[in-house]
Amino acid sequence: MKILLVNDDGINAKGIRSLAGIMTQFGDVTVVAPKHHQSGTSMAISLGVRPIAAKFVGVANGIKWHYLDATPASCAKYGIDIVCADERPDVIISGINHGLNSSTAMWYSGTIGAAREGALAGLISIGVSIDNLSHDADFTVVEQLFPDIFRKIMSIAQKGVVYNVNFPDLPSEQIKGIRVTTQGFEKWVEEFVPYNKEMYDKFGVLAQSDPGMTLPVPEEGETFYMMAGEVLADPANTEFTDNYANEHGYISITPHSIDNTDYNEFRRIQGIFK
Repeated sequence: MKILLVNDDGINAKGIRSLAGIMTQFGDVTVVAPKHHQSGTSMAISLGVRPIAAKFVGVANGIKWHYLDATPASCAKYGIDIVCADERPDVIISGINHGLNSSTAMWYSGTIGAAREGALAGLISIGVSIDNLSHDADFTVVEQLFPDIFRKIMSIAQKGVVYNVNFPDLPSEQIKGIRVTTQGFEKWVEEFVPYNKEMYDKFGVLAQSDPGMTLPVPEEGETFYMMAGEVLADPANTEFTDNYANEHGYISITPHSIDNTDYNEFRRIQGIFK
């Protein structure tokens, strides 16, 4: 089996190194990761005909490592079109993401954006995340439980679907089970707050990706803000939604379509515009 791994936390993130180790038991593993951290980039691609740096880093334990100085979706494209040009991957897996990508967070996620790119290319596509933003997150529960989840997904997977797998940050013995879920809904409130270096440094892998960050010199009248608001779950979420499952100790598997058409609304307004 040919396996392509991507992520949005960057080639040096612990999550993708853990995932690479997991996947070696299943076949030939190739990694194409962003050179730098790229959270929140969704399906953005590196347009503008600017030069994009790419590098074959080397082979370690049979795993081929590449980076691209570009977005996660661009890494997926590059991996499929260039690195794996001679033999297309059987599956693309994005992760392990430091932080959940359940609920509406998945719309912003570079992890899921890269997985969607794989689905658009006609590959079996999986995203994997855990509820821990720490640079040194413990991925033991994923290492223990994801192999069986992967086998089951591969036995039933359809191309063009993203299987979004989210793990609570719990030891495997405390995981209550696995639920196939729908996408939940959350909203971010007080999203922009004045920049605070101490708060920034607490954001785990986000801050670790740029530990030497210094603020640019502000122009006259400028104020620096950061996105660090509170996320509130919609009260309408039920036991069938992904974020509800995660909050209650379950691994969630949410199948996402790459067709965003609202078919109910399509049928409702079809006769209006003629």
